Amino acid sequence: MPHDIETRFLCLADFEPAARELLPHAVYEFIAAGAGEEITKRDNEAAFDRIRLRQRVLRDVTRLDTGITLFGQSLPHPIMLAPIAYQRLVHPEGEVAAARGAGVAEAVFTLGTTATAAIEDCVAVSRSPVWFLLYWQSDRGFNGELVTRMAALGAKAISVTVDMPTPGDRRRQFRAGFKIPDSLATPYFKDRNTGLLKVGTAQRRAMPTWADIAWLRSLTTLPLILKGILDPDDAEQAIGIGADAIAVSNHGSRNLDTLPATIDALPAIAERVAGRIPIILDGGVRRGTDVLKAIALGASAVMIGRPYVYALATGGAEGVAHCITLLRRDFEVAMALTGRARVGEIDQSVIW
Repeated sequence: MPHDIETRFLCLADFEPAARELLPHAVYEFIAAGAGEEITKRDNEAAFDRIRLRQRVLRDVTRLDTGITLFGQSLPHPIMLAPIAYQRLVHPEGEVAAARGAGVAEAVFTLGTTATAAIEDCVAVSRSPVWFLLYWQSDRGFNGELVTRMAALGAKAISVTVDMPTPGDRRRQFRAGFKIPDSLATPYFKDRNTGLLKVGTAQRRAMPTWADIAWLRSLTTLPLILKGILDPDDAEQAIGIGADAIAVSNHGSRNLDTLPATIDALPAIAERVAGRIPIILDGGVRRGTDVLKAIALGASAVMIGRPYVYALATGGAEGVAHCITLLRRDFEVAMALTGRARVGEIDQSVIW
């Protein structure tokens, strides 16, 4: 890894200002923007700040184990990369470079339907599992075909976006004039609108129903994750329909403003799920203490999004690997300083 990446970027927050200097204004606004007044965007991080930790001392933490088991597979740590659209807007290799960096840092990488790279190219460069996120499109058969193809192409799990019947009020990217270039290839996304996203009009789009999720469940034996759950009743229904995991997510605060921060929504969902399936927390994770708090409140793993895309913009695959490594190291520090040597020892007693 180039020495300047390690010395320039000491925490996840360091990547954003560097990326902002490098990226075209409209592209930066597309990545950074939340919905509406961005109350939820701010709260996704601020909610973690309000939680205090309980420190325990004189425990043996000479050997720290960050490993977890998910879908029967051992993973060296609980940090994953969330799907982010159009990554070739920030780096020439786009998702391929991100997957390569994830592999170096031993993190699961999720390729979205709105990706600018093919999944087999990401699988080829990553030593870690690659998942596929299905973004439902108007052609039901095409959705089914994507899901059935993914196992053969190397995907280890299928995630499905369930929280976007219409794009949110993303006024920052509208003001910036963000437009998807016509030349930008998206091998899995046929429904895209390359024009400016309108503000103030509900643009209804193709969305699955619970019946569609049941149909998808019947098409694949890969683990199925529903991404965008914020209500315990929806979590219960996800279990009943055969989901193997859920992702507690408010879509990175990009759809509906004044939704709760994901860390605030997590405890009630975790209580309802009661360990029956894994829960992945997506939204606002920036520090090792955030990872610790999420696991303490019921998550099995966490996802990061914007930070690794900023790292991709500033340092390519090496930047992505460094971003994940920084968060993992910070998580290890948080574990040691709260007296937890293994992930299995992290529970609600770590919260003050």
